[in-house]
Amino acid sequence: MSGHSTYEFKNPLIRWFDSRLPIFSMIKAQAIDFPTPRNLNYWWVFGGIAATMLVVQLVTGIVLVMHYTPHVDLAFDSVEKIMRDVNYGWLLRWLHANGAAFFFLAVYIHIFRGLYYGSYKAPREVLWMIGIVILIVMMATAFMGYVLPWGQMSYWAAVVITNLFSAIPWVGETIVQWLWGGFSVDNPTLQRFFSLHYLLPFVLAALVFLHIWALHVTGNNNPDGIEVKTEQDTLPFHPYYTMKDLYAILVFFLVFLAFVFYSPWYMGHAINFVPADPLVTPAHIVPEWYFLPQYAMLRAVPDKLGGVVVMFASLIVPMFLPWLDRSPVRSLRYRPLTRFFFWLFAIACLVLGIAGAQPAEGAWLWVARIGTLYYFAYFLVILPLMGKLEKPKPVPPSITDAVLSRGGH
Repeated sequence: MSGHSTYEFKNPLIRWFDSRLPIFSMIKAQAIDFPTPRNLNYWWVFGGIAATMLVVQLVTGIVLVMHYTPHVDLAFDSVEKIMRDVNYGWLLRWLHANGAAFFFLAVYIHIFRGLYYGSYKAPREVLWMIGIVILIVMMATAFMGYVLPWGQMSYWAAVVITNLFSAIPWVGETIVQWLWGGFSVDNPTLQRFFSLHYLLPFVLAALVFLHIWALHVTGNNNPDGIEVKTEQDTLPFHPYYTMKDLYAILVFFLVFLAFVFYSPWYMGHAINFVPADPLVTPAHIVPEWYFLPQYAMLRAVPDKLGGVVVMFASLIVPMFLPWLDRSPVRSLRYRPLTRFFFWLFAIACLVLGIAGAQPAEGAWLWVARIGTLYYFAYFLVILPLMGKLEKPKPVPPSITDAVLSRGGH
Protein backbone atom coordinates (compact mmCIF):
# COMPACT_ATOMS: atom_id res chain seq x y z
CA MET A 1 0.00 0.00 0.00
CA SER A 2 3.02 2.27 0.36
CA GLY A 3 5.22 3.61 -2.42
CA HIS A 4 7.02 6.64 -3.79
CA SER A 5 4.74 9.41 -5.02
CA THR A 6 5.01 10.46 -8.68
CA TYR A 7 3.26 13.76 -8.04
CA GLU A 8 4.95 16.84 -9.55
CA PHE A 9 4.87 19.87 -7.26
CA LYS A 10 4.06 23.22 -8.90
CA ASN A 11 6.36 25.30 -6.70
CA PRO A 12 9.82 25.15 -8.36
CA LEU A 13 11.71 25.42 -5.04
CA ILE A 14 9.75 22.52 -3.50
CA ARG A 15 10.15 20.54 -6.75
CA TRP A 16 13.92 21.13 -6.75
CA PHE A 17 14.31 20.16 -3.09
CA ASP A 18 12.00 17.15 -3.40
CA SER A 19 13.93 15.78 -6.39
CA ARG A 20 17.00 15.60 -4.13
CA LEU A 21 15.35 14.64 -0.85
CA PRO A 22 11.74 13.48 -1.39
CA ILE A 23 10.34 14.58 1.97
CA PHE A 24 7.34 16.38 0.46
CA SER A 25 6.54 13.42 -1.80
CA MET A 26 6.64 11.11 1.20
CA ILE A 27 4.33 13.40 3.20
CA LYS A 28 1.88 13.57 0.31
CA ALA A 29 1.90 9.82 -0.26
CA GLN A 30 1.84 8.70 3.39
CA ALA A 31 -0.06 11.46 5.20
CA ILE A 32 -2.37 12.99 2.60
CA ASP A 33 -3.15 10.56 -0.23
CA PHE A 34 -2.63 7.37 1.81
CA PRO A 35 -5.58 5.08 0.93
CA THR A 36 -7.53 4.32 4.12
CA PRO A 37 -10.53 1.98 4.49
CA ARG A 38 -13.71 4.01 4.22
CA ASN A 39 -15.44 2.35 7.19
CA LEU A 40 -13.07 3.24 10.05
CA ASN A 41 -14.98 4.27 13.18
CA TYR A 42 -13.95 6.42 16.14
CA TRP A 43 -12.14 3.53 17.83
CA TRP A 44 -9.41 4.11 15.22
CA VAL A 45 -8.61 7.61 16.47
CA PHE A 46 -6.79 6.44 19.61
CA GLY A 47 -3.60 5.66 17.71
CA GLY A 48 -3.33 9.32 16.73
CA ILE A 49 -4.29 10.38 20.26
CA ALA A 50 -1.55 8.17 21.73
CA ALA A 51 1.03 9.66 19.34
CA THR A 52 -0.07 13.16 20.37
CA MET A 53 0.25 12.29 24.06
CA LEU A 54 3.78 11.00 23.40
CA VAL A 55 4.68 14.41 21.97
CA VAL A 56 3.21 16.08 25.10
CA GLN A 57 5.33 13.80 27.30
CA LEU A 58 8.50 14.50 25.34
CA VAL A 59 8.08 18.28 25.32
CA THR A 60 7.08 18.64 28.98
CA GLY A 61 9.72 16.11 30.07
CA ILE A 62 12.55 17.92 28.29
CA VAL A 63 11.61 21.22 29.96
CA LEU A 64 11.16 19.63 33.41
CA VAL A 65 14.64 18.08 33.19
CA MET A 66 16.08 21.60 32.99
CA HIS A 67 14.95 22.21 36.57
CA TYR A 68 15.12 18.74 38.18
CA THR A 69 18.06 17.59 40.30
CA PRO A 70 18.65 13.81 40.37
CA HIS A 71 20.05 13.50 43.90
CA VAL A 72 18.35 11.90 46.92
CA ASP A 73 18.99 15.01 49.05
CA LEU A 74 17.70 17.44 46.43
CA ALA A 75 15.20 15.64 44.18
CA PHE A 76 12.10 16.16 46.34
CA ASP A 77 12.93 19.85 46.92
CA SER A 78 13.69 20.40 43.23
CA VAL A 79 10.22 19.12 42.33
CA GLU A 80 8.71 21.49 44.90
CA LYS A 81 10.76 24.32 43.42
CA ILE A 82 9.39 23.48 39.97
CA MET A 83 5.87 23.67 41.40
CA ARG A 84 6.39 26.95 43.29
CA ASP A 85 9.17 29.00 41.67
CA VAL A 86 9.50 28.03 38.01
CA ASN A 87 7.23 29.98 35.67
CA TYR A 88 4.30 27.66 34.89
CA GLY A 89 6.27 24.84 36.48
CA TRP A 90 3.09 23.58 38.13
CA LEU A 91 1.46 23.33 34.71
CA LEU A 92 4.42 21.47 33.21
CA ARG A 93 4.46 18.97 36.06
CA TRP A 94 0.72 18.30 35.99
CA LEU A 95 0.73 18.00 32.20
CA HIS A 96 3.55 15.46 32.46
CA ALA A 97 2.15 13.48 35.41
CA ASN A 98 -1.43 13.33 34.13
CA GLY A 99 -0.17 12.98 30.56
CA ALA A 100 1.35 9.62 31.48
CA ALA A 101 -2.01 8.37 32.75
CA PHE A 102 -3.87 9.60 29.65
CA PHE A 103 -1.15 8.22 27.38
CA PHE A 104 -1.74 4.78 28.90
CA LEU A 105 -5.52 5.24 28.64
CA ALA A 106 -5.24 5.92 24.89
CA VAL A 107 -2.84 3.00 24.36
CA TYR A 108 -5.02 0.55 26.32
CA ILE A 109 -8.10 1.52 24.26
CA HIS A 110 -5.98 1.21 21.12
CA ILE A 111 -4.91 -2.31 22.13
CA PHE A 112 -8.42 -3.46 23.04
CA ARG A 113 -9.68 -2.15 19.71
CA GLY A 114 -7.00 -4.26 18.02
CA LEU A 115 -8.09 -7.30 20.03
CA TYR A 116 -11.76 -6.81 19.15
CA TYR A 117 -11.29 -6.25 15.43
CA GLY A 118 -8.46 -8.76 14.93
CA SER A 119 -5.82 -6.21 13.95
CA TYR A 120 -3.11 -8.68 15.03
CA LYS A 121 -3.88 -11.17 12.25
CA ALA A 122 -1.87 -11.59 9.03
CA PRO A 123 -0.41 -9.58 7.43
CA ARG A 124 -0.13 -7.33 10.51
CA GLU A 125 1.77 -9.63 12.90
CA VAL A 126 4.89 -7.42 13.04
CA LEU A 127 2.74 -4.30 13.49
CA TRP A 128 1.07 -5.96 16.50
CA MET A 129 4.35 -7.21 18.00
CA ILE A 130 5.93 -3.75 17.77
CA GLY A 131 2.83 -2.39 19.54
CA ILE A 132 3.32 -4.81 22.46
CA VAL A 133 7.00 -3.84 22.69
CA ILE A 134 5.88 -0.19 22.82
CA LEU A 135 3.61 -1.02 25.77
CA ILE A 136 6.46 -2.75 27.65
CA VAL A 137 8.84 0.17 27.06
CA MET A 138 6.09 2.58 28.16
CA MET A 139 5.69 0.68 31.43
CA ALA A 140 9.44 0.72 32.10
CA THR A 141 9.62 4.44 31.32
CA ALA A 142 6.62 5.32 33.48
CA PHE A 143 7.88 3.28 36.44
CA MET A 144 11.26 5.01 36.38
CA GLY A 145 9.58 8.39 36.06
CA TYR A 146 7.35 7.66 39.05
CA VAL A 147 10.46 7.18 41.21
CA LEU A 148 11.97 10.58 40.36
CA PRO A 149 9.91 12.84 42.71
CA TRP A 150 11.47 10.80 45.57
CA GLY A 151 8.40 10.90 47.77
CA GLN A 152 7.38 8.05 50.04
CA MET A 153 5.40 6.14 47.44
CA SER A 154 8.09 6.74 44.80
CA TYR A 155 10.83 5.37 47.05
CA TRP A 156 8.96 2.32 48.23
CA ALA A 157 7.72 1.52 44.72
CA ALA A 158 11.38 1.38 43.67
CA VAL A 159 12.20 -0.88 46.63
CA VAL A 160 9.32 -3.30 45.94
CA ILE A 161 9.67 -3.56 42.16
CA THR A 162 13.47 -3.81 42.03
CA ASN A 163 13.40 -6.48 44.74
CA LEU A 164 11.28 -8.66 42.45
CA PHE A 165 14.37 -9.46 40.40
CA SER A 166 15.94 -11.12 43.44
CA ALA A 167 13.54 -14.03 42.83
CA ILE A 168 15.44 -14.98 39.65
CA PRO A 169 17.60 -18.04 40.45
CA TRP A 170 21.41 -17.60 40.63
CA VAL A 171 21.60 -14.09 39.12
CA GLY A 172 18.72 -12.33 40.90
CA GLU A 173 20.76 -10.70 43.68
CA THR A 174 23.38 -9.53 41.20
CA ILE A 175 20.70 -7.92 38.99
CA VAL A 176 19.17 -6.14 42.01
CA GLN A 177 22.54 -4.77 43.09
CA TRP A 178 23.21 -3.58 39.56
CA LEU A 179 19.83 -1.81 39.46
CA TRP A 180 20.46 -0.23 42.85
CA GLY A 181 24.11 0.64 42.16
CA GLY A 182 24.85 -0.66 45.63
CA PHE A 183 23.21 -2.59 48.44
CA SER A 184 20.08 -0.47 48.87
CA VAL A 185 17.89 1.97 46.97
CA ASP A 186 19.91 5.16 47.20
CA ASN A 187 21.44 7.94 45.11
CA PRO A 188 22.98 5.67 42.41
CA THR A 189 19.52 4.10 41.96
CA LEU A 190 17.89 7.48 41.45
CA GLN A 191 20.55 8.56 38.96
CA ARG A 192 20.19 5.31 36.99
CA PHE A 193 16.41 5.72 36.85
CA PHE A 194 16.70 9.36 35.87
CA SER A 195 19.11 8.56 33.03
CA LEU A 196 16.92 5.74 31.68
CA HIS A 197 13.70 7.74 32.09
CA TYR A 198 15.20 10.47 29.92
CA LEU A 199 16.56 8.02 27.32
CA LEU A 200 13.65 5.59 26.91
CA PRO A 201 11.09 8.12 25.54
CA PHE A 202 13.35 8.58 22.51
CA VAL A 203 13.53 4.80 22.12
CA LEU A 204 9.74 4.89 22.39
CA ALA A 205 9.53 7.51 19.65
CA ALA A 206 11.70 5.31 17.39
CA LEU A 207 9.42 2.32 18.08
CA VAL A 208 6.36 4.42 17.27
CA PHE A 209 7.99 5.39 13.97
CA LEU A 210 8.52 1.68 13.19
CA HIS A 211 4.92 0.99 14.22
CA ILE A 212 3.60 3.62 11.82
CA TRP A 213 5.95 2.39 9.09
CA ALA A 214 4.66 -1.16 9.50
CA LEU A 215 1.09 0.18 9.36
CA HIS A 216 1.76 1.97 6.10
CA VAL A 217 3.23 -1.18 4.54
CA THR A 218 0.23 -3.38 5.32
CA GLY A 219 -2.47 -0.70 5.45
CA ASN A 220 -5.17 -0.28 8.09
CA ASN A 221 -7.38 -3.05 9.32
CA ASN A 222 -11.05 -2.04 9.58
CA PRO A 223 -14.16 -2.88 11.66
CA ASP A 224 -15.22 -5.62 9.22
CA GLY A 225 -11.74 -7.13 8.99
CA ILE A 226 -11.93 -7.19 5.18
CA GLU A 227 -8.89 -6.40 3.05
CA VAL A 228 -9.14 -3.51 0.58
CA LYS A 229 -10.08 -4.83 -2.86
CA THR A 230 -10.81 -1.73 -4.97
CA GLU A 231 -10.27 2.04 -4.82
CA GLN A 232 -13.96 2.32 -3.95
CA ASP A 233 -13.15 0.69 -0.58
CA THR A 234 -10.84 3.54 0.45
CA LEU A 235 -10.69 7.27 1.08
CA PRO A 236 -7.59 9.49 1.12
CA PHE A 237 -6.33 10.00 4.66
CA HIS A 238 -6.63 13.79 4.27
CA PRO A 239 -9.05 15.44 4.76
CA TYR A 240 -11.39 12.63 5.85
CA TYR A 241 -9.39 11.09 8.66
CA THR A 242 -7.15 14.02 9.56
CA MET A 243 -10.27 16.02 10.47
CA LYS A 244 -11.81 13.06 12.29
CA ASP A 245 -8.60 12.50 14.28
CA LEU A 246 -8.22 16.20 15.03
CA TYR A 247 -11.76 16.39 16.39
CA ALA A 248 -11.19 13.32 18.59
CA ILE A 249 -7.84 14.69 19.84
CA LEU A 250 -9.50 17.98 20.83
CA VAL A 251 -12.27 16.17 22.75
CA PHE A 252 -9.69 13.93 24.46
CA PHE A 253 -7.63 16.99 25.39
CA LEU A 254 -10.66 18.67 26.95
CA VAL A 255 -10.99 15.74 29.35
CA PHE A 256 -7.23 15.63 29.89
CA LEU A 257 -7.00 19.35 30.67
CA ALA A 258 -10.02 19.12 32.99
CA PHE A 259 -7.93 16.80 35.17
CA VAL A 260 -4.81 18.97 34.82
CA PHE A 261 -6.55 22.17 35.94
CA TYR A 262 -9.24 20.96 38.33
CA SER A 263 -8.08 17.64 39.80
CA PRO A 264 -4.39 17.16 39.01
CA TRP A 265 -3.64 14.71 41.82
CA TYR A 266 -6.83 12.64 41.47
CA MET A 267 -4.90 9.65 40.09
CA GLY A 268 -1.92 10.08 42.44
CA HIS A 269 -1.22 9.30 46.09
CA ALA A 270 -1.13 11.95 48.80
CA ILE A 271 1.69 10.15 50.63
CA ASN A 272 4.01 11.07 47.76
CA PHE A 273 3.96 14.65 49.07
CA VAL A 274 6.04 13.30 51.98
CA PRO A 275 9.82 13.05 51.34
CA ALA A 276 11.19 9.52 50.98
CA ASP A 277 12.07 7.89 54.31
CA PRO A 278 13.72 4.43 54.26
CA LEU A 279 12.77 3.94 57.92
CA VAL A 280 9.00 4.43 57.48
CA THR A 281 7.11 1.93 55.33
CA PRO A 282 3.70 3.08 54.01
CA ALA A 283 0.74 1.02 55.22
CA HIS A 284 -0.29 0.15 51.66
CA ILE A 285 2.06 0.42 48.67
CA VAL A 286 0.02 0.98 45.48
CA PRO A 287 1.36 1.69 41.97
CA GLU A 288 -0.24 4.00 39.42
CA TRP A 289 -3.55 2.77 38.00
CA TYR A 290 -2.06 1.63 34.70
CA PHE A 291 0.11 -0.94 36.54
CA LEU A 292 -2.67 -2.32 38.75
CA PRO A 293 -3.70 -5.38 36.66
CA GLN A 294 -0.10 -6.65 36.52
CA TYR A 295 0.36 -5.80 40.21
CA ALA A 296 -2.73 -7.87 41.05
CA MET A 297 -1.32 -10.81 39.05
CA LEU A 298 2.01 -10.50 40.84
CA ARG A 299 0.37 -10.75 44.25
CA ALA A 300 -2.12 -13.43 43.21
CA VAL A 301 0.63 -16.05 43.10
CA PRO A 302 1.85 -17.13 46.56
CA ASP A 303 5.38 -17.85 45.31
CA LYS A 304 7.60 -14.81 44.66
CA LEU A 305 9.31 -16.22 41.56
CA GLY A 306 5.97 -17.52 40.27
CA GLY A 307 4.42 -14.09 40.69
CA VAL A 308 7.26 -12.44 38.76
CA VAL A 309 6.96 -15.00 35.95
CA VAL A 310 3.18 -14.53 35.73
CA MET A 311 3.48 -10.72 35.73
CA PHE A 312 6.01 -10.64 32.88
CA ALA A 313 4.23 -13.45 31.02
CA SER A 314 1.05 -11.33 31.00
CA LEU A 315 2.94 -8.84 28.80
CA ILE A 316 4.70 -11.39 26.61
CA VAL A 317 1.81 -13.78 25.84
CA PRO A 318 -0.23 -11.23 23.78
CA MET A 319 2.74 -10.98 21.42
CA PHE A 320 1.97 -14.51 20.19
CA LEU A 321 -1.70 -13.77 19.59
CA PRO A 322 -1.41 -13.86 15.76
CA TRP A 323 -0.53 -17.55 16.04
CA LEU A 324 -2.82 -18.43 18.96
CA ASP A 325 -6.00 -17.21 17.22
CA ARG A 326 -6.30 -19.29 14.04
CA SER A 327 -9.78 -18.20 13.00
CA PRO A 328 -9.92 -17.12 9.33
CA VAL A 329 -12.25 -14.23 10.34
CA ARG A 330 -10.67 -11.15 11.90
CA SER A 331 -13.46 -9.03 13.33
CA LEU A 332 -15.51 -10.12 16.33
CA ARG A 333 -18.50 -8.56 14.58
CA TYR A 334 -18.83 -11.93 12.86
CA ARG A 335 -17.71 -14.12 15.77
CA PRO A 336 -20.50 -13.86 18.38
CA LEU A 337 -19.22 -16.57 20.75
CA THR A 338 -15.69 -15.19 20.80
CA ARG A 339 -17.15 -11.72 21.28
CA PHE A 340 -18.85 -12.93 24.49
CA PHE A 341 -15.53 -14.25 25.82
CA PHE A 342 -13.81 -11.00 24.79
CA TRP A 343 -16.14 -8.91 26.95
CA LEU A 344 -15.53 -11.31 29.84
CA PHE A 345 -11.82 -10.72 29.23
CA ALA A 346 -12.32 -6.92 29.34
CA ILE A 347 -14.25 -7.26 32.61
CA ALA A 348 -11.50 -9.51 34.02
CA CYS A 349 -8.89 -6.82 33.24
CA LEU A 350 -11.00 -4.16 34.98
CA VAL A 351 -11.52 -6.41 37.99
CA LEU A 352 -7.77 -7.10 38.14
CA GLY A 353 -7.18 -3.35 38.18
CA ILE A 354 -9.58 -2.93 41.11
CA ALA A 355 -8.05 -5.91 42.95
CA GLY A 356 -4.56 -4.50 42.45
CA ALA A 357 -5.53 -1.38 44.40
CA GLN A 358 -6.75 -3.44 47.39
CA PRO A 359 -4.69 -5.15 50.13
CA ALA A 360 -3.56 -8.62 49.05
CA GLU A 361 -5.75 -10.50 51.50
CA GLY A 362 -9.15 -12.08 51.90
CA ALA A 363 -11.64 -12.10 49.05
CA TRP A 364 -9.64 -9.68 46.89
CA LEU A 365 -6.78 -12.14 46.70
CA TRP A 366 -9.12 -14.79 45.28
CA VAL A 367 -10.66 -12.28 42.90
CA ALA A 368 -7.15 -11.53 41.58
CA ARG A 369 -6.43 -15.24 41.18
CA ILE A 370 -9.62 -15.87 39.23
CA GLY A 371 -8.97 -12.80 37.05
CA THR A 372 -5.38 -13.95 36.40
CA LEU A 373 -6.54 -17.44 35.48
CA TYR A 374 -9.09 -16.09 33.00
CA TYR A 375 -6.56 -13.62 31.53
CA PHE A 376 -4.22 -16.43 30.50
CA ALA A 377 -7.06 -18.82 29.61
CA TYR A 378 -8.41 -16.28 27.11
CA PHE A 379 -5.14 -16.21 25.16
CA LEU A 380 -3.92 -19.78 25.62
CA VAL A 381 -7.16 -21.79 25.68
CA ILE A 382 -10.28 -19.88 24.57
CA LEU A 383 -8.98 -18.17 21.41
CA PRO A 384 -7.24 -21.31 20.04
CA LEU A 385 -10.39 -23.37 20.68
CA MET A 386 -12.72 -20.76 19.20
CA GLY A 387 -10.58 -20.67 16.06
CA LYS A 388 -11.35 -24.36 15.54
CA LEU A 389 -14.86 -24.73 16.96
CA GLU A 390 -16.75 -21.50 16.25
CA LYS A 391 -18.65 -21.06 13.00
CA PRO A 392 -18.49 -17.32 12.17
CA LYS A 393 -21.31 -15.36 10.55
CA PRO A 394 -20.99 -14.63 6.81
CA VAL A 395 -18.47 -11.86 6.08
CA PRO A 396 -19.35 -9.26 3.38
CA PRO A 397 -17.34 -9.64 0.16
CA SER A 398 -15.96 -6.09 0.34
CA ILE A 399 -15.79 -2.99 2.53
CA THR A 400 -18.08 -1.14 0.12
CA ASP A 401 -20.74 -3.82 0.37
CA ALA A 402 -20.48 -3.80 4.17
CA VAL A 403 -20.85 0.01 4.29
CA LEU A 404 -23.80 0.13 1.88
CA SER A 405 -25.58 -2.73 3.66
CA ARG A 406 -25.62 -0.52 6.78
CA GLY A 407 -26.99 2.46 4.91
CA GLY A 408 -23.66 4.21 4.42
CA HIS A 409 -22.89 6.55 1.53
